[in-house]
Amino acid sequence: MDIRVQTDPFDLGAEATAFAARQQGMGAIVTFTGVVRDLGEGALHAMEIEHYPGMTEKALEKIAQEAAERWSLGDVLIIHRHGMLRASEMIMMVATASRHRADAFQAAEYLMDFLKSRAPFWKKEISGSGSDWVAARTEDEEALKRW
Repeated sequence: MDIRVQTDPFDLGAEATAFAARQQGMGAIVTFTGVVRDLGEGALHAMEIEHYPGMTEKALEKIAQEAAERWSLGDVLIIHRHGMLRASEMIMMVATASRHRADAFQAAEYLMDFLKSRAPFWKKEISGSGSDWVAARTEDEEALKRW
């Protein structure tokens, strides 16, 4: 299990390749990358992501461990950035490896749903009209009910 919280950008291709190279006997690797979405028509200047060091990594480790207990996984990678990010920059990456694709896909979806709603990150959208903290969304909370 590899959990990283960082300010620096990551190389998606290099991370996926390195993750795949570490897998022995796995038949499926699933990756997902979250990107800063613009609010439309270039309105978003940046998204500021804050967290509490130590607490955040422990929470991500717990979410990853729960996924590993629910599905037959060979490995998990979570990279989540913090700091000031611009539209189209990568925020996070999840990768799962399993002998079978169903476990890899389901575990990746589980991780993404729980990272979106339960990981201790606070996001502020900064636009030409000011800044606003991003509130929890009903549909994100609803997504957790399937797990």
